[in-house]
Amino acid sequence: MRVLFYLFLILIIYTMVGYPILLELLNKFIHKKQIKFDKSYRPSVSVIVPAHNEDSIIEKKILNLMSLDYEKDKLEIIIASDNSTDETNEIVKRYVAEFPKIVKLHVVKERKGKTNAQDEAVEVACGEIIVFTDANSMLEKKSVKELVLSLSNLEIGYVAGKLVYTNNKINSTSESESTYWDLDLRMRKIESDLASITAGNGSIYAVRKNDYIKINPIYSHDSIYPPKFVNLGKKAIYNEKAIAFEKAGETDNDEFKRKIRMSRKIIMINFVDFSKYNFFKHGLFTLFYFSHRTLRNNLYLMHIIVFITNLILAFTDSNSIYVFLFIVQLMIYLLALVARNLNNKYLKFISYYVMTILAQLIGAYRESTGKSKPFWEKAESTR
Repeated sequence: MRVLFYLFLILIIYTMVGYPILLELLNKFIHKKQIKFDKSYRPSVSVIVPAHNEDSIIEKKILNLMSLDYEKDKLEIIIASDNSTDETNEIVKRYVAEFPKIVKLHVVKERKGKTNAQDEAVEVACGEIIVFTDANSMLEKKSVKELVLSLSNLEIGYVAGKLVYTNNKINSTSESESTYWDLDLRMRKIESDLASITAGNGSIYAVRKNDYIKINPIYSHDSIYPPKFVNLGKKAIYNEKAIAFEKAGETDNDEFKRKIRMSRKIIMINFVDFSKYNFFKHGLFTLFYFSHRTLRNNLYLMHIIVFITNLILAFTDSNSIYVFLFIVQLMIYLLALVARNLNNKYLKFISYYVMTILAQLIGAYRESTGKSKPFWEKAESTR
């Protein structure tokens, strides 16, 4: 029992503290291979925007894409409307009529989720490079150029851009998410420089059309693609100059629902394809994936084991340290509950962490019981 308790306690500490420190040390001492890019590379590009009932934001998104610093005769914008029932299609049609060579509308008849909408849009896309972005993510003018530049090197199979939250100071909820995300981006940058990133983000990323892979629509590209491309012998990289701006969830409820949705997609992915754990083939990437994805995505399980073993030891072991540690655990969960109604950023970090663990647990339950769906309702506070 003691072995289980200390093993999983150490794994939790390693996941949240030890791994980021290890990355910084590796970044300092390991030589980074320089990747060459061709700045003259200008392929045709299709920007695909999956959208379900996005009439409040879709016009702004189209105007944002129309203002990109990329040759208009090589740019195609496809709005993949996933069975929208609001005014999304009508708004897009106005721009199709005005800019028929650039703006296209693909209507998905049956709502099957984001990944399915992307699959259908890729089939009708004309571009050599496929850029994916969300309806509520506004791209910096040179973002597409940066994504294209990354793919000018044939060693690169997948490139993810940088998501920047614009409302990180609105309240402690958005601030907690923004702080966590900034730390995660730092880890992705090092992973990308030393090997490959372990996950992307749905707001901004790109692949070659010839490399596009259809996956189970319950999952998303940002979780599946990096390890898939690594298995194919290519790199998945992070380009911090390709920037997308987006609002973080401003309410605990919105952020909690988003994390459940993310968790139900990524927890089982760790056990779908074990080839990514072949250290002799993938080297550092395997270490990165196990530490950043496998362990982090299963924090909920580690916390359950630590809680139960600590409870048993508190009643059965003569060492009073276990009683003390169990009280500490209870205090942390109690503080997380109380902090939900406070706007204290330090307590909110505790609440945010516990909320993430709980979301993982619910996501795992829904996935294991077959209750996961490939689609979801958007968080209004992110629009």
